[in-house]
Amino acid sequence: MTTFALVGAGPGLGLAAARRFVAAGHRVALLSRSADHLEPLVAELSRDGTEARAYPADVLAPDSLTAALGRAAEELGPVEILQYSPVPRADFMKPVLETTAADLDDPLAFSVKAPVTCVQAVLPGMRALGRGTLLFVNGGSAVRPAPRVAGTSIAFAAESAYARMLHDALAGENIHAAQLIIPGAIRPDAEHSSPDALAERLYALHTGRDEFRHYAEPLPG
Repeated sequence: MTTFALVGAGPGLGLAAARRFVAAGHRVALLSRSADHLEPLVAELSRDGTEARAYPADVLAPDSLTAALGRAAEELGPVEILQYSPVPRADFMKPVLETTAADLDDPLAFSVKAPVTCVQAVLPGMRALGRGTLLFVNGGSAVRPAPRVAGTSIAFAAESAYARMLHDALAGENIHAAQLIIPGAIRPDAEHSSPDALAERLYALHTGRDEFRHYAEPLPG
């Protein structure tokens, strides 16, 4: 049995994605900065007999990410699917003319250095398995920069470039990198952007293994 590792676990999309991959026979490693935040998610999944465990890690602390993903692989089995979908902090979203060079330090660490760290941690296990999936979830500013949210626009664009390069570089090793763009808010009543609908879409990206970029909904005009 292999592991679905979710970086940025939460009660909405994260929990729905975990349930979908559990239904496909995977164990679940939930990563988030707060252990208290993870406990109810593990309890919720465990009620169904799922083997899910919490691994507190801060995406701005690379060593903690590497250690958490290493423990997950040791305790649950090799990571076959990595989903990187933490929610950016509000202070990343300053208008472009108010954004300084220092303001970009954390957004770039969050959206570039942390994903690189995660991929480097799980890639040896995927290669040993002979398969793997890397799922990146971003907002619409990843493909259409928005001057009111300069930090995420810049950092998401860099993350997109990295993920796209992974898609091309790893395809020959049966390791698929894909990006899901969610242009608007995730709402329980949304046809295509509810947690359950998005979880189903992420699972389809894992099994479909075709293009790099996918959209939950069309970008607004």
